[in-house]
Amino acid sequence: MIKSGVPTEPFIRMVSISKSFTGTDAVRNVDLEFLPGEVHGLVGENGAGKSTLMRVLAGMYPDYSGEIYVNGRATRIHSPRLARELGIAMVHQELSLVPDLSVAENMFLGREARSRIPALINRRQIEKEAGLILSEIEADVSPVQRLNQLSVAKQQLVEIAKGISMHSRVLILDEPTSSLSEPEIRDLFRVIRTTKAKGVAIIYISHKLAEVFAIADRITVLRDGARLSSRPVAEWDEGDLVREMVGRNLSDFFPRTHEHLQDNPVLEVTNLTQLPHFANVSFKVHRSEVVGIYGLIGSGRTRLAKAIFGLTQPESGQIRILGQPADLRSPSRAIRKGVALVPEDRRTLGLVHMLDVRKNLTLPILKKLSNSLFINSQEERRLVRENIAGLKIRTSSARVPVSTLSGGNQQKVVLGKWLNTNPVVLILDEPTRGIDVGAKAEIRNRIDTLAAAGMGIVLISSELPEIIGMSDRILVMRDKRIAGEFNRPEFSEETIASCAIASRQ
Repeated sequence: MIKSGVPTEPFIRMVSISKSFTGTDAVRNVDLEFLPGEVHGLVGENGAGKSTLMRVLAGMYPDYSGEIYVNGRATRIHSPRLARELGIAMVHQELSLVPDLSVAENMFLGREARSRIPALINRRQIEKEAGLILSEIEADVSPVQRLNQLSVAKQQLVEIAKGISMHSRVLILDEPTSSLSEPEIRDLFRVIRTTKAKGVAIIYISHKLAEVFAIADRITVLRDGARLSSRPVAEWDEGDLVREMVGRNLSDFFPRTHEHLQDNPVLEVTNLTQLPHFANVSFKVHRSEVVGIYGLIGSGRTRLAKAIFGLTQPESGQIRILGQPADLRSPSRAIRKGVALVPEDRRTLGLVHMLDVRKNLTLPILKKLSNSLFINSQEERRLVRENIAGLKIRTSSARVPVSTLSGGNQQKVVLGKWLNTNPVVLILDEPTRGIDVGAKAEIRNRIDTLAAAGMGIVLISSELPEIIGMSDRILVMRDKRIAGEFNRPEFSEETIASCAIASRQ
């Protein structure tokens, strides 16, 4: 029930919910309530129990203990179908839509209106109903479009519309912005607010704390499977939230022990151009220096990183490594010259998912480990043990598939893999995107340690606090060019952001 726009009685009440896997507790005695017309942020590190708890609510894990009350009635949710019938819909991080079907067909899949001939679908009817729902949530999507013609952001809106089409009273969004640009996130938030205004309870799971603060009415923290705190968003600040999530202070998350050296640069980029992606880019990176590159999506940052690593070919300009001209026409040449790139998309470019942790870590250095026909297994094992210990990769074994690791641990494997090439210049493109705050802190600590040891670091990030917290200098890209350069005394979020979005003069 909602009175005067303020939610009162919970639609969902979870009492003493526990769920274990092979003797390990994933969720322990969690009590939670979800109110109609409220966005409830659910945060915690990877493994904290967020997704497990929501899968219990969505009927995916029927063998749980505890009680779930739906609209005041004790209910055993034993299947996803029952959850949907009760008005509970979950939008997973990996979208579960059919690319070759239309938007309307996806929204009503398995629930299609039939024509007078029962075997035939009444397309006009489902397209009309889909159009009404899409219009209600102000989603700029046509019901007749094929799903594979839509961006990931618009597919996300279709998932939400699908949930609403099932008359959902609860909508669970699991990391909904992991693949979205800033304008797309704004569109999603507008749809969330429209949906919330209709009295739907929205559960918002995210690692992006700034987003949680922007959209949530209430925030709950889970840690090690247990609920630590749940309070209105106005009663939290970011420092408190991080402390609750990981047991450390916010100041621990941007370590700075290195001092950069103003000696001969390890990397010099001069007038590098690859139209239409970037033009006349020039900058230097010195030993023990972290140079941050900030810019909006599409500003040219990732294309620049790929060109320096030899994945794409610039039309003109020069790259020098340790003062010497470097012909980086391929990644293998770049690696030999001492350049490494941790790519933006670890899932498709950073890892080979069918291989285990060990093979992923040693993939770029197989020649070094080989003795004519055979790999030196003893040296390989030693190196892998060092990687796992040094990077704090949480895995039961080096021989488990890398796909079974959490996002943060997968990213550590990608980082370890390229550190094994002993680079003098390390380019990191969105190194902490989509991972929990604990893993972020560990990767940032490693970046600081590498800089202190003399490595030159190029850090590309869309997170302003990360860029400001980690960098010695910041370059801002706008309209495919370097639009500004700032030293530490000049750093501020307003200054950097303004430079990134200002219209070109």
